[in-house]
Amino acid sequence: MAHLDPIAEFREDHRVVRDGILDITAALKGKDLVKAREILGTLNDLTGPHFRYEEEYLYPMMKEYLGEYVDQLISEHNNVIETAKVCSELLAKDELTDEESADAQKAAMAMLIHVSNCDGLAILSERIDQKELDALGDRFAEAREKGIGLLEWADTIRKSA
Repeated sequence: MAHLDPIAEFREDHRVVRDGILDITAALKGKDLVKAREILGTLNDLTGPHFRYEEEYLYPMMKEYLGEYVDQLISEHNNVIETAKVCSELLAKDELTDEESADAQKAAMAMLIHVSNCDGLAILSERIDQKELDALGDRFAEAREKGIGLLEWADTIRKSA
């Protein structure tokens, strides 16, 4: 069975999230709520399996290299989840005030920090034994197959972090 390449998939997810954050920021700036909702939905669908893979499989393995820094990455996940919840509530409105739009843009841009910090794990992942990489690829594929979005995963499956 061909294994998913977890490093390549991990990095590609980060590219999609990076672009989604930049696109949702532009949509919020233009107060295009329809577009912003669409982007948020796409990000929710992508990041649920991605965060699950990271927290359940990748981060525990990375503790060998990073120690307590992994806890900071989980803390960043907490911030991203809270930001996504706030954005979801804001985007449920018919329109946004200028202040709400500016706050949402700022919050979205703050998520880029996590994308950047987390993408650095790819270079460390290159040191993982091929057998373990194959197992990680399988776990990543399983998380994607389950297809549970970020907000649902955070509220129903995720261990308290």
